[in-house]
Amino acid sequence: MNSLTNQQQRVLSGMRPTGSLHLGHYHGVLKNWIKLQHEYECYFFVADWHALTTHYEDSHVIQESVWDMVIDWLAVGVNPGSATLFIQSKVPEHAELHVLLSMMTPLSWLERVPSYKDQQLKLKERDLGTYGFLGYPLLQSADILMYKAGLVPVGEDQVAHVELTREVARRFNHIYGREAGFEVKAEAAVKKMGKKNSKLYNELRKSYQEKGDAEALEKGKALLDTQQNITLGDKERLFGYLEGSGRIILPEPESILTPASKMPGLDGQKMSKSYGNTIALREDLDVIEKKLRTMPTDPARVRKTDPGDPEKCPVWNLHQVYSDEETKSWVKEGCRTASIGCIDCKGPIIDAVKAELTPIHERAKEFEADRDLVRSIINEGCDRARDVAKQTISEVRQVMGLEYS
Repeated sequence: MNSLTNQQQRVLSGMRPTGSLHLGHYHGVLKNWIKLQHEYECYFFVADWHALTTHYEDSHVIQESVWDMVIDWLAVGVNPGSATLFIQSKVPEHAELHVLLSMMTPLSWLERVPSYKDQQLKLKERDLGTYGFLGYPLLQSADILMYKAGLVPVGEDQVAHVELTREVARRFNHIYGREAGFEVKAEAAVKKMGKKNSKLYNELRKSYQEKGDAEALEKGKALLDTQQNITLGDKERLFGYLEGSGRIILPEPESILTPASKMPGLDGQKMSKSYGNTIALREDLDVIEKKLRTMPTDPARVRKTDPGDPEKCPVWNLHQVYSDEETKSWVKEGCRTASIGCIDCKGPIIDAVKAELTPIHERAKEFEADRDLVRSIINEGCDRARDVAKQTISEVRQVMGLEYS
């Protein structure tokens, strides 16, 4: 992988602000973010420009959703002390990098992204015949490459977008990484490592380039990551020199497959706003209880005395998420023998969902009452993100010959 080893500890992920977050978002994305923020250097952003690709004609939805979404993040436990939280459009360098990458990205690469035609079929009611929609995977690439993120948590349907990012980075490095005097500068950098490390580096480089020894490549990368006597620029050169390429300006990211959300909707399908089967994170608990009490069950159980089959009941899917083995055994036995009714079966789910959401509601109320604090958190995050973005865009301009000072 063409990336600096220390960048593999940086994670980037974003969410589009297009409406209220629900339990599907919590179980499918946010719980994973909460875990990652304690393991990596994380950048989590509000993807408001991405939301425009499908909602440009009703952008008021985006404006209304941004702050509510940030409050939801904070309420569930995304910690601004452990991760950088920011709004995409508040870091304009994303747009500049997108433009610069678009100059060297083949149009065919964008047209072949699987989601391009899939989304056009699924969202026929929306105007997706725009450059913004065609180019949004490249904007995603700019988001990732801006922070030189080594790891990107995605679902299976987004893996192709990360692969596009890898191809874009590879092409960029190939075109612009061959700086004048690259080999001379690389050899000079090798000597700065000291006699022992220089010798080991050259041996590993030869072993990889002449014999294709993948283990030698990994050992070489690990060796470079420990070097304290060389600059970041030299380290980037030596990574490229090790692999037989040029200087690595934009490291290639890797996908981290996000665990598939097991959160079913009220009708048994995947929880989704488009299906109208959601439970919003900050929905009134009484409304949630009513939704759960009235959700459909096994159609074979017309009367309480009719035996049922849990596998045919949407409520059973929720038990898979919330109930322990003892409760699930009770449900299976009671349903199949008609010794419990459907309302009885729903009781543990209602209690579990309310118990999960009550502390989230309480924390959300605190943030709702102090919007200045929420804005301060985002402003600080935007400043931190922009500091990194400015460094990257300066380096990109330099290698592209766009620094005129």
